[in-house]
Amino acid sequence: MAGARRWPGHHVRMDQTAIPNAPIVPLLKRSRTIAVVGLSPRPHRTSHGVAQYMKSVGYRIIPVNPNASEVFGEKAYPTLTAAAKVEKIDLVDVFRNAEDVPPVIDEAIAIGAPAVWLQLGIRHDAAAAKARAAGLEVVQDRCIMVEHSRLF
Repeated sequence: MAGARRWPGHHVRMDQTAIPNAPIVPLLKRSRTIAVVGLSPRPHRTSHGVAQYMKSVGYRIIPVNPNASEVFGEKAYPTLTAAAKVEKIDLVDVFRNAEDVPPVIDEAIAIGAPAVWLQLGIRHDAAAAKARAAGLEVVQDRCIMVEHSRLF
């Protein structure tokens, strides 16, 4: 498949040329602080590499992981709710299994997050519809690092 990419830790192939750029570019431009749900402190994990890339290109990364105390020198929060009490969150980036997405969406709505990004290989159409109905922008089944590097 022309333009297809396969990333470590992902079992999904995508044709990057088929992705519309219009809604993603402004989202990435206006989002400066990203809460990464499921961010692992372990360097070999995909979430770690993706978040490290986003940090390296100027985004503030807020780790959300109940099993970590800090990642990249940033305090890790056990939940989005706990993070939102201290931090302004522009985008919620989700590295969780699809079945774990609905409670994350509920939290994102409750804290007033403007957008949610479900990483490559993660889709939950019902939760995405709920988020959109609440006014959130939603991206599903795309890698934020791949999209950023492709578009910028």
